[in-house]
Amino acid sequence: MFRFWLPLASTWLMMAFEGPFLAALIARLGEPVYNLAAHGVAFAVAVIIEAPVIMMLGASTALVDGRVSFVRLRRFTNALNLITTAVLALLVFTPAFGRVFEDLIGLDARVAELVHGALLILLPWPAAIGYRRFHQGLLIRAGAPRKVAYGTTVRLTTMSATAFSLFFWSDLHGAWIGAAALSAGVLAEAVAARIMAHSEVRRLSGADPSEGTRVTYGDIWKFYVPLAWTSVVALAAHPIVTFFMGHAPRSLESLAVLPVITSLVFVFRSFGLAYQEVAIAMLDRRKENRGPVLRFAALLGGSASLGLALIVATPMAGVWFQTVSGLTEELYRFALVPSWILIPIPALSVLLSLQRALLMHARATRPITGATLAEIGGIALILALLILRHELVGAIAAAIALVGGRLAANLILVGTLRLPRR
Repeated sequence: MFRFWLPLASTWLMMAFEGPFLAALIARLGEPVYNLAAHGVAFAVAVIIEAPVIMMLGASTALVDGRVSFVRLRRFTNALNLITTAVLALLVFTPAFGRVFEDLIGLDARVAELVHGALLILLPWPAAIGYRRFHQGLLIRAGAPRKVAYGTTVRLTTMSATAFSLFFWSDLHGAWIGAAALSAGVLAEAVAARIMAHSEVRRLSGADPSEGTRVTYGDIWKFYVPLAWTSVVALAAHPIVTFFMGHAPRSLESLAVLPVITSLVFVFRSFGLAYQEVAIAMLDRRKENRGPVLRFAALLGGSASLGLALIVATPMAGVWFQTVSGLTEELYRFALVPSWILIPIPALSVLLSLQRALLMHARATRPITGATLAEIGGIALILALLILRHELVGAIAAAIALVGGRLAANLILVGTLRLPRR
């Protein structure tokens, strides 16, 4: 199971370096403040619009077991890709852009101009993500997770080559270079995923229609819509935390250190993010795999949180926060308490991935959305109590809220461990 999980975990670790790399390049080009702001806004919009397709990896892993399910889920994916691309196109090519980014959000005119160009370049993004994740699910189900890691290597190589080429040999704005690098990377990864999944696609296309589950489009809709809503709702966490920290004591320091803290936590959270599809694939292979799946999750969660603790509770914290991240001594000290509070997050993330996998294996995805709503609601409630009522320091309140919200989601899904075994 470790050999199955490791390539998928490596993909998340590799992707963790994508954002800092592009930000470093953009910061070294003209108008860095405007371009960094525009890059952040454009990327956030692209992520929001892609949210409905992001769970296609789990859906493909869980549902495709024959020709009928393959063909129908592929058509569903293509339709979803078309819809998300159309939404982005409508935002870019109609007066909606001005109303949203200038009138509603109130972006500076220069930033809005750069965002518009970046979103034009990012038009292929949502469809490429959906197409890629559908085929990666086929690879995982076929027992080839290493090929998913190869695809991520293709993505990062293409992204880096595009970014460096445009950085040295073009006059494009930094935000546009970032968008071009991202689009080129995901398009290359989508093509790579399709090529590597070719044999599995051919096998499924030529399979006997009587083999496998005869899922209907209604079955796919009931399975997938809660997952899509989960992705959309989960995106609300970041703006909620940012809003409350802006109203908290020592808000400036809190806003400065939280991205550094969460980037460290993300490294260890990635262990759990990769586990969901592993658990689904293992559970679908044999019923006897349930025990090993549960035991590996316990070992993985404990190891992930222990790894984080070994950094934030030892002198290694100074290496990360000061040497690597460049925080001052004061900000380094300020970041320690929130980091300690967040130590349980990697373990809770593994547990959440396990619980979601059990639900998806049982074709019961609606509780996943409920748990996500509970997590977001818990974060908002805890932040309101700690900041607005008790005036706790923003970063500490945010850390407590993130742990409390995730724990709420885990508790909501605790009953999934008692689901009937298939």
